[in-house]
Amino acid sequence: MDSVDNLNRRVLLVPHARREGNIASAARASELMIKAGIEVRLMAEKELPFLHNYPVLQRLETVKPSDTAATGCELVLVLGGDGTFLRAADVARAQDVPVLGINLGHIGFLAEWEADSLESAIRRVIERSYSVAARMTIDVTVHDGYGRLLGEGWALNEASLENQDRRGVLDAILEVDFRPVSSFGCDGVLISTPTGSTAYAFSAGGPVLWPELDAILVVPNNAHALFTKPLVVSPSSTVAVESLVTTSPADVILDGFRHIPMPPGSRLEVVRGSKPVRLVRLDDSPFTDRLVNKLRLPVYGWRGPGA
Repeated sequence: MDSVDNLNRRVLLVPHARREGNIASAARASELMIKAGIEVRLMAEKELPFLHNYPVLQRLETVKPSDTAATGCELVLVLGGDGTFLRAADVARAQDVPVLGINLGHIGFLAEWEADSLESAIRRVIERSYSVAARMTIDVTVHDGYGRLLGEGWALNEASLENQDRRGVLDAILEVDFRPVSSFGCDGVLISTPTGSTAYAFSAGGPVLWPELDAILVVPNNAHALFTKPLVVSPSSTVAVESLVTTSPADVILDGFRHIPMPPGSRLEVVRGSKPVRLVRLDDSPFTDRLVNKLRLPVYGWRGPGA
């Protein structure tokens, strides 16, 4: 594609900065896009290490994470693992900009391709050879016992209610559609999207939900009661967790990095998000393949239909 066709195109680049190899990948991605006439903007909370080794990165406009960081961008390109992706999704959603993840971390469920396909992925971006899929989010509010708003937010993966006092349990009451379901002592409760079902909720014993499914997943975490199995409820449901006034304080953690305090006697309420996150897709391979590849599931002996 001629660089003339790429006038006024802009990409927000979000690298994970802990390793020099990640910064080298960011530099290579920038070189390829700049050569094709695409402007690159770099997002970083503080000055990146190893930057002096990569002049191309030193010349980029640098912005800090904010709701305006992706203004005017065609997409957000994330080089890192799921944690980096979730932080980038925060700024992308604010501007309704799609996010493309290249995994430089470990499992990287949210990433579209792996590090060894970086240059191929950049070529697809340059050629505009990609599609965009919307992923469901959840909106979260926390009120105290008097109904006063303590905090609100959203999540792509999950809202994790976590007990602050590890010496005891958090006494909670689970509610769905404004009706009580069960009360129990627990370490916490996870309320997840299908996208987040392969993250913390999966580690806590929840099922894997295909991302094309619209649903809300509820997973009690180390609960002390007979009925504490995971629940999959309607995307139009309202899920709430109330803590007793006699229990310990808790935190609601959204996607692992946004926090809302939840003192005793408070109420956490979760509904389907008003705004999705848009993910860039570079191929049409099914989620089944991603699940098998990311978790390295054994499929030895499979013959397939018609074998």
